Amino acid sequence: MSQTQIKPPKKMPVEGLLTGRAKNLALTGLFMSMAVSMLSMTVVGTSMPIIIADINGNQAAFTWVVTGTMLASAISTPIWGKLADLTSKKVLLQLSLILFTVGSALAGTAQEPSWLIAFRVLQGLGAGGLGALGQIVLAEIISPRERGKYMGIMGAIMAISTVGGPLLGGTITDTLGWRWNFYVAAPIAIIAIIVLQRTLHLHTEKRKIKIDYLGATFISLGFASLLIWVTLGGTEFDWWSWQTALMVGGGVLLLVAAVFVELRAEEPLIPMTLFKNRTFTMAVIASIAVGLAMFGTSVFLGQYMQLARGKTPTESGLLTIPMMAGVLLASTLVGQIITRTGKWKRYMVSGSVIMLVGLFMMGQLRYDTSFLFVGVAMFVLGAGVGMCMQNLVLVVQNTVNPHELGVASSAVTFFRTIGGTAGMSAMGAMLANLVVQYIKDGLGKLSPEQLVGADKLAGGTIPKIAELPDPIRIVVESAYGHGIGNVFLAASPVAIVAIIAIALLPNIPLSDKSNAEKLAEQRAASDAAAVGAGSSASGIAPSEEVGIEFDGALVPEPPRVDAYAPDTPAR
Repeated sequence: MSQTQIKPPKKMPVEGLLTGRAKNLALTGLFMSMAVSMLSMTVVGTSMPIIIADINGNQAAFTWVVTGTMLASAISTPIWGKLADLTSKKVLLQLSLILFTVGSALAGTAQEPSWLIAFRVLQGLGAGGLGALGQIVLAEIISPRERGKYMGIMGAIMAISTVGGPLLGGTITDTLGWRWNFYVAAPIAIIAIIVLQRTLHLHTEKRKIKIDYLGATFISLGFASLLIWVTLGGTEFDWWSWQTALMVGGGVLLLVAAVFVELRAEEPLIPMTLFKNRTFTMAVIASIAVGLAMFGTSVFLGQYMQLARGKTPTESGLLTIPMMAGVLLASTLVGQIITRTGKWKRYMVSGSVIMLVGLFMMGQLRYDTSFLFVGVAMFVLGAGVGMCMQNLVLVVQNTVNPHELGVASSAVTFFRTIGGTAGMSAMGAMLANLVVQYIKDGLGKLSPEQLVGADKLAGGTIPKIAELPDPIRIVVESAYGHGIGNVFLAASPVAIVAIIAIALLPNIPLSDKSNAEKLAEQRAASDAAAVGAGSSASGIAPSEEVGIEFDGALVPEPPRVDAYAPDTPAR
């Protein structure tokens, strides 16, 4: 039988496959960009009560400064993810770094709440890119099996930044003033941009860039309407009112319209076909619950330490170390175990149960609760979050089509941020109502002599605890301690949702190939199939053995890859 040998050009390294020192340097730049995002977001956490008080803001402003940032981050996340599938991931990552840094710098110049909220929204747009693209780029160069330990490192960076951020922010606030908190990450961002430019070399497929503007508009406006309703309901208007009907009804209609648009769009922002993948759907549901636990805790712990316990920003940062220690230890240890064993589900189910226990323990907080109990509760909650958060993205990346890596990864992050934003809005609205009621009840029990200085609570602004007379200070601390504890207790049922969703995740083994390797295989298979089709058109008989010669040996032609089939669940 005759053989037709097709000799390709001399083998060259596959573009986008980083190894050895090149990979380590690229990972350094990637982790630096993530550290910038986390540091800039957390450095102002413990200082926020002082910031809002200094610019004459109220509890609603406090909530919106945080909510606005997260809403912008959430809305922009799927757009960044979709662009990552269509164009250069490296350029997008650098652009998001620049946008985030500029937003942070401008936030440091704010003189009143509305300007601070606006600049924090700009900061959130960059944060959406950093949050999504960091995980996308990591998946591009690291296989799911090996990625477990790097997800642990990402968790460790998050924990260190979240611990170091409040400590650094408290120190800066106490010495230089709170405005410098917004400038601290700029040098790191500049270094990260340079490192990424010199080391991160990824393959970029030339695809037509077609943005789903209509879908992006409907999704953004729909979620924004619902989140604004959650934030303002019960304070600016009654829960049962025409404003509620307008915001909820309008938001739901916009999201329904978004679904129809996404089903017909050529390049949908969030492909509805992803929800046919059970791993993706269950991970999205679990991410919403985990986002609420993670973001809600980080925001309201700062208020608890300063407004219920009378601590300074620096002391507040030190007292939240147990929470981040739990995240650090759990994410790093579990990440290493997943990489060594390839087993992931048992640890994520355990983490969701631990998260439920932690939220219930946090629900017992009061203004005079033992700090030992507070520390243990924070550690338990942090451990639960650390075991689940990054691994939810990992299991999704392990099952989706390599060409949908960006949009799938960003969608999980998007829904996690939506969950956190909605949770914080609801928790903030609930806290505002509880605090007002508890302060009113507490002041009613004081004598006229003890009410001297109560005028400082007028207008609903967040008070400076150190400036209040002792009787009034105790009333305010008790109100915030009791209110924050009740808020955590009300949030604990969401962990049950996470437990159920994670338990329903298919137990699919982790692949040992990075996304770049999968794409390279698909390109090689398509090229080989095209060569085979050309040979047949040239007159090669079907019975002839057609192969490709590599290093003098004839190897069978790889099969054409038309669709990506994920691994089957482990038995």
